[in-house]
Amino acid sequence: MFATIGHHARYWGFLLLKFAGAAFGSCFALWFLNLFWAPETRLFHLAMGEFSYDLLYTTLAGVWLQFSFGLFYLAIRDQRYRCRTCLRRLCMPIETGSWGYMLQLGRPQIEYICPYGHGKLNVEELQITGTVSPAWTEHGDLWEELFAAGKDPDRDR
Repeated sequence: MFATIGHHARYWGFLLLKFAGAAFGSCFALWFLNLFWAPETRLFHLAMGEFSYDLLYTTLAGVWLQFSFGLFYLAIRDQRYRCRTCLRRLCMPIETGSWGYMLQLGRPQIEYICPYGHGKLNVEELQITGTVSPAWTEHGDLWEELFAAGKDPDRDR
């Protein structure tokens, strides 16, 4: 149980680290934007004297806002497709289910797996009833289970 708490803390800590990087990138971009305007503005603040009076500054401030939003969006999107245990990118997307055979195979999903066998992530292909959180299934030690299935118990005697 304590091992899973440590993995979850690493997972959310890595997200906080990416948020800190996105905040730094956003603040640096705002500092760089204010560097070229005449009135001295405090560090990491919009030049309110220029905002909404200077069309170019207002447009660039809007671009900065979209850039900042994009940085945080990319941090969240990248975190979604990472293993909850080892923080590696999930790979090998496999489409499961079928709309034509939904009663037999289930709803269409895309399944990503950890390359080290820690778990898998099932993401709905189409979300009809609203936002559905992707389902993470932890496998423990999948590779030991697979190799144990191949061993012959009579051979060990």
